[in-house]
Amino acid sequence: MRKVEPYGVETLPQVYSPDRGPAALATGSGPAAVAAAHSGPAASIAVPGAPAACRGALTERARLQWHLRDGGDPAALAEEFLAAHGLALHDLSRPATAHRDGTGVCGAALYLSAAAGAYLAGAPTTAPEPAPTLPDLTVVVYGHHPAPADPAGRPAAAAWWLGEWAESWTRRQHADAVTSVRAAIGRGDVYQTNLVGHAAAAYAGDPLPALRRLGALPGARYGGVLTGDGWAIGCASPETLIEVTDGQLITRPIKGTRAATAAGRAELLASAKERAEHVMIVDLERNDLARIARTGTVSVDELFTVRRWCDLWQAESTVRAAAADGLGLADLLRATCPGGSVTGAPKRAALTQINALEPVGRGASMGALGWVAPGRVDLGLTIRTAAADGHRLHTWAGGGITWDSDPAAEVAEAAAKTAPIRATLAGRRTRRDRR
Repeated sequence: MRKVEPYGVETLPQVYSPDRGPAALATGSGPAAVAAAHSGPAASIAVPGAPAACRGALTERARLQWHLRDGGDPAALAEEFLAAHGLALHDLSRPATAHRDGTGVCGAALYLSAAAGAYLAGAPTTAPEPAPTLPDLTVVVYGHHPAPADPAGRPAAAAWWLGEWAESWTRRQHADAVTSVRAAIGRGDVYQTNLVGHAAAAYAGDPLPALRRLGALPGARYGGVLTGDGWAIGCASPETLIEVTDGQLITRPIKGTRAATAAGRAELLASAKERAEHVMIVDLERNDLARIARTGTVSVDELFTVRRWCDLWQAESTVRAAAADGLGLADLLRATCPGGSVTGAPKRAALTQINALEPVGRGASMGALGWVAPGRVDLGLTIRTAAADGHRLHTWAGGGITWDSDPAAEVAEAAAKTAPIRATLAGRRTRRDRR
């Protein structure tokens, strides 16, 4: 069965179960397809942010999938859909309430693409998507299943093969885009723009084990997977896009990267360019939160704290505010998506430049993915993220460009960020894993 909602969007009950095997990806036909409902025990849910104690006993109750071409407001649609399925997120300024046990609704996965975020910000979204099967909004409501998952009942994984990666732009084209951003900064069009490149590789076998491995990478605060009919997303993100707990708003922008060595850490801490780039994004995030916060409550708890992700040091800050009275999920998404650390400043001008310079869309990357429940939101920014359609795996990586950026260094930084992702997808260990 399927139900047509406003804007012609279909809600799909129990679209995909991870134990259905590789055929689900190979034969899926996108968000309009209706697959068989779950059969047997609930599969273990690995959505980033899902309560650890519940993951083995969650079962999908309802699903909403939406593409940009469907029209309408994805933020409002998500809030309305959740409310219709027992998850009212109309006032996030109130303290969170514990989720219900037994067979009640527990919470929901929420995914919003970078293109959907740009759409909410009023920016152009004309770049072609390399994986058009992926929806731009997915909301999956989960309840508790009376029996835990039975991993032994799943079929054995097929042999895994991953082909060579084909980049969406050459190193020269990437470097030229960096030069174009620097020229725009010189004209005063932007202060900073984040550039992202894409690559794809053919595969054979079931991609889900490879995508699940990403969630185990060191520093993957938002490690996990989300699956649909004909697509799957694997996330190893360390970055908090927005967290709401007991009426407190928190974002943790990451900007500034070096190799995870003693010399790399010292270089990152001493870099005036990296610090200036970082502070610009912190200021942008402060402004984003100020739009939805109680007046005078925005503060920076940490500034330029160096933390590790895989083989990289990264600079992270923590920005906090108290939610304005009556703040709902839709307004929260409109204010924070897409994340400032993957756009630039000013945000809309940077997004316009991104749309003009990047040859393909950002797909599952640079968006939002996480868990929502009554009074609680925990969404990661989908950096360090890969996606599968029925034929290829996709990865994205990039970095922020300022006036002081060196084109060759920016190309090298993007390669360093995507290297652990590609190694993990191929089944190889990173340097830190071997220690």
